Amino acid sequence: MPLLLSNVTKRYGDREVLYGLDLRIASGETVGLIGINGAGKSTLLKAMLDLTAINSGHIEIFGAHHCQPRAREPVAYLAEHFVAPYYATGRDVLRFIAALHGVEPEVTAIGEECASLELDTDALGRPAREYSKGMTQKLGLIGCLLTHRPLLILDEPMSGLDPKARALFKARLRRLKDDGVTIFFSTHLLDDIATLCDRAAILDAGRIRFYGTIADFGAAYGGATLEESFLGCIGTTVPR
Repeated sequence: MPLLLSNVTKRYGDREVLYGLDLRIASGETVGLIGINGAGKSTLLKAMLDLTAINSGHIEIFGAHHCQPRAREPVAYLAEHFVAPYYATGRDVLRFIAALHGVEPEVTAIGEECASLELDTDALGRPAREYSKGMTQKLGLIGCLLTHRPLLILDEPMSGLDPKARALFKARLRRLKDDGVTIFFSTHLLDDIATLCDRAAILDAGRIRFYGTIADFGAAYGGATLEESFLGCIGTTVPR
């Protein structure tokens, strides 16, 4: 199983931010994590990769305890605020990310991934400090894709992408799913969940309020739209 979380709790001082979370993600699944700002999404993703220590509970990645270095070998991760070194060229950044994963991507592979997100390969020769936010985000995503890892953990992966780039990246994720890649990503957008995911995890105030299919989500909360179901799930009523 690519990801298994059991009774995971995380505190910062006296403040508890994750409360006894349980989560199971099977091979080849695409699962979306959604919640409002401050719900604990980024903390959860960092905890999975031992980038922040948990206070109790258990996390496994492909059967390995998440604190073991080998647990991260099958994973490609993109943080919420990806920032490329300003002095490096785009090509340097891609090679560095690949090297961290023990991969040496071919020029053809770099070109294909750049084409999939419409990042001009000529831009790879320019310093990253000249990149727009959208271009920088594409660079980080391409770096992850070039690692060919069986598990992608992505924190707000479509942040900064324009509508066309978002559509292209969604199409790329669908192809990865068809190839058996397991994908776990956080998002603020319910449309991403509806169009990409096998299951959704609704995180609210550090607790998973719902975990299941979109159809089950709608049935559980009875909203006319996903937005209404989400608001019902987190106990919010919109004034009329």
